[in-house]
Amino acid sequence: MATDQEKNKHRLKQVLGKPGNGHCADCGAADPEWASYTLGVFVCQSCSGLHRNIPQISRVKSVLLDPWSSSEVEFMESTGNNAAKVKFEQKVPAFYYQPTHTDCTLLREQWIRARYERSEFVCVERQEPYSAGYREGFLWKRGRDNGQYLRRKFILSEREGILKYFNKHDAREPKAVMKINTLNATFQPTKIGNAHGLQITYLKDNSTRNIFVYHEDGKEMVDWFNAIRAARFHYLQVAFPGAQDADLVSKLTRNYIKEGYMEKTGPKHTEGFKKRWFTMDDRRLMYFKDPLDAYARGEVFIGSKENSYTVLPGLPSSIQGYHWQFGITIVTPDRKFLFTCETEEEQRDWIAAFQSVVNRPMLPQEYAVVAHFSLKLM
Repeated sequence: MATDQEKNKHRLKQVLGKPGNGHCADCGAADPEWASYTLGVFVCQSCSGLHRNIPQISRVKSVLLDPWSSSEVEFMESTGNNAAKVKFEQKVPAFYYQPTHTDCTLLREQWIRARYERSEFVCVERQEPYSAGYREGFLWKRGRDNGQYLRRKFILSEREGILKYFNKHDAREPKAVMKINTLNATFQPTKIGNAHGLQITYLKDNSTRNIFVYHEDGKEMVDWFNAIRAARFHYLQVAFPGAQDADLVSKLTRNYIKEGYMEKTGPKHTEGFKKRWFTMDDRRLMYFKDPLDAYARGEVFIGSKENSYTVLPGLPSSIQGYHWQFGITIVTPDRKFLFTCETEEEQRDWIAAFQSVVNRPMLPQEYAVVAHFSLKLM
């Protein structure tokens, strides 16, 4: 005869099988095996660890390994992920970034805290730090030449359409002015070496400029990120008045398609191959001597197959001077670009990244970008 504990486990598994409970309530990862028995949600193992950081709000157990009381199971039966979503996500702004299981820990932790601890999506006034259209504060910014992080004043003004920073607190003129229409922000904790590290990019004379920043307070950093997204969202609403919100949200910020080291040679293909850091940012392929360089050494536009762009594995048979054995050739209307990867896996991943871009038809505005591209990979 089944014990009470066995009956409870069976009931809990049935609850887990209900619609909405088959994916983590916080990041969407499939098949969650943990649950918050105080919030009534099923979460993945990774998010369960973040819930432990707010024990006053959430207490977690393993669905499979921990004992469950009848009252706890009854609470899970009466709630679940869909009910929690209705309760805790009543007023999530369209621009607010909702992380997935592939996103960094900081984004997932602050999403969890915003929902359950701070009730930001129930009390709209708590969204003011990133929805007001103006934000001012200090961030630690990496120096372009010396690599030191120094405290800098940043101002984001939706009305002016710019993000700017100042080298000195009392400076009248900003050191840099970044237009919101070309602005991007992506969390890069591994590359920057800081759990709160954010990479901000913008176009200066049609070339990409990188700025690397962080703040000790995780909420502060995520608020800046969402403030940038809010400013871009409202800019795009004006620029494309007939567009649906969902179409605009996909354009607010973007992660890079692929980053990593490859070796490259020059346009004549007679020079030796040099190891460089490459970034595939939408259709811009850039290379840097160091991953944290402020400017790319070169950029090239990657168009579509309809415009005679092709990606091929391997190198032409006449090519010499390379150390890494796994080659890639990108054929463009102007020339061939040659790269080598250290491993076959890296070669496969880069080819897949390039192919995803080449297979995508070009948008009308992207043809204008091609006309401005004068920098080539040298």
